[in-house]
Amino acid sequence: MSKQIVYTDQAPAPIGPYSQAVKIDVRNTSSMVFVSGQVAIDLAPQGDIQAETRKVMENIGAILKEAGLDYSHIVKSSIFVKDMNNFAAINEVYGTFFTAEPPARETVEVARLPKDVNVEISVIAIQ
Repeated sequence: MSKQIVYTDQAPAPIGPYSQAVKIDVRNTSSMVFVSGQVAIDLAPQGDIQAETRKVMENIGAILKEAGLDYSHIVKSSIFVKDMNNFAAINEVYGTFFTAEPPARETVEVARLPKDVNVEISVIAIQ
């Protein structure tokens, strides 16, 4: 198994001791990419959950692109949200990034997120 750190300047730089994503090659037949939780740092104070979600998904897309993948390669996502009342608005935006066969997913309400954002999303993609 080989491990490669994935980084792009098209998404926010890590704000702690972690990588934007890690790509591993499994038995030279496939690759898996684990994308760290992405947030929309610049949009959080505005309170527009749809704009924030869109930016988070764009950040994920930029990281996947750097790894040679796209949204169709995502098999699992995790959404962390400060207010579950935003569930429908998040879903509306999130769903536009998956035209067919959306990934498995969970959505969890949390008390607080880094940089006081409203939503954070991490994904696992496979090639």
